[in-house]
Amino acid sequence: MSEVHIHLLSDSTGETLELIAKACLSQFDEVEALKHFWPMVRSEGHLDRVLDDIERRPGLVLYTLANNNIRRELEQKCRRRGIHAVSALDPVVDALSAFLGQEAKARPGRQHVLDAAYFARVDAIQFTIAHDDGINSQNWEEADVILAGVSRTSKTPTAIYLANRGYKVANIPLVPESPPPPSLFTLQNPLVVGLTTGSDRLIQIRRNRLLSLNQAPETDYVDAEAVAAELAFARRIFSDNGWPVIDVTRRSIEETAFAIIKLCNEREDCDLTSRI
Repeated sequence: MSEVHIHLLSDSTGETLELIAKACLSQFDEVEALKHFWPMVRSEGHLDRVLDDIERRPGLVLYTLANNNIRRELEQKCRRRGIHAVSALDPVVDALSAFLGQEAKARPGRQHVLDAAYFARVDAIQFTIAHDDGINSQNWEEADVILAGVSRTSKTPTAIYLANRGYKVANIPLVPESPPPPSLFTLQNPLVVGLTTGSDRLIQIRRNRLLSLNQAPETDYVDAEAVAAELAFARRIFSDNGWPVIDVTRRSIEETAFAIIKLCNEREDCDLTSRI
């Protein structure tokens, strides 16, 4: 299985790029594409920050940029850094321009319309926000995905990222002293995914969280034995219920979300096959 980083850089939402990338990648077997989304890039400063991140995870850059100055900066800086960049829409836009005999209007996001998919994403975001941190468990059956894990395993940011891709997501913290509601174990519609991480990394993240809140840095929340027990408690729940588990220790939010989307797609393919 070949692994490749695909960076989708846009001055709008990046939805068109995602569809193009998905359609093109479907033509290749044995390829795991790690997609990184860089939307709303409309200044040179923002572009430089994005390119710094891309250089740390080199791969193919697909872009849609209406602003000629930003396009020129991107192309020049990618060449200097040895990054391969491709404009996803230029061949079609140029062909249409020649065929129609008129200049294309360079407007960021012009291809995005308020269609049914747009309103579905808005609905997904509203659902996800309303079902954060174990809230409104009575509606979990309506979710596409349930994320479960101990505190500070990136459940909320991953849920929000997935919501922006159109998935209704709920998340629940797993706490030994407060077991999850029984309904979690009888859900039929949602894909329940367990998120875990390394204990050392988790302790570091929690310490930083406590310091940011000006709270005492030495509590059970960051105690090595207590953290190990929490993680073991969560792993037992994952194992007992046969839920897929993703270790987020070395994953970005985008990578974790992509892995979850892949699980959703595999589940849909499996359901479709079983109905044939």
